[in-house]
Amino acid sequence: MTKRLQGKDLRFDLHVHTTISACSNLYLEDILCYAQTRNLDGVCLTDHHAMTVLRRLREGEQENGLVIIVGQEYETAQGDFLLFGPFEDLPPGLEAWRLLQLVRDSGGVAIGAHPFRSKRPLQEHFVSSGLCPIVEGMNGRNTVAENMKLQTWRRKHSFREVGGSDAHTLDELGRYPTRFLQRIDSREALINTLKSGEFQVETGSPLHQTAHVS
Repeated sequence: MTKRLQGKDLRFDLHVHTTISACSNLYLEDILCYAQTRNLDGVCLTDHHAMTVLRRLREGEQENGLVIIVGQEYETAQGDFLLFGPFEDLPPGLEAWRLLQLVRDSGGVAIGAHPFRSKRPLQEHFVSSGLCPIVEGMNGRNTVAENMKLQTWRRKHSFREVGGSDAHTLDELGRYPTRFLQRIDSREALINTLKSGEFQVETGSPLHQTAHVS
């Protein structure tokens, strides 16, 4: 279970797509400009199979104080994963079990993204076996029913939960942020904190939740 946080915390959106992802209309410049108006302290850019946004910005704290961390969303036939670690040159087409082993061996972190979405749902045995100990419990582009289905796993398995907007538009940015107690200012710090369990997902319903498109 996720540890309860006390005192001041930091709000991060862990799942955001820029226009590098073909399905997204969210420009990097708008993220940098408007994220703090959504009460966000940090944003994780997780484009599909790509970390090329690193060519356009310096990872870490930006001039306005917003922290940007770069990961990626990796699709497999057995489920999709948010990856944080040294994965700039990760080859496509890996099966989930091989991907998760690679992530573990490299010291990174994999999060099971939108596990109950009808398209490529996360296979349960990756969670029950401990290969994927963190899942996205609240996703801003899921339907309410898709988010609620995680209740079945909560009764059976031990895992940690994060939240993320899965934003493809500016209107979606900041839905279901994850709260961190300690400072996150680098990819390494994010990975270490996710492994420690010192975080908490916001479970309140967003103002404008919509069903997913992709």
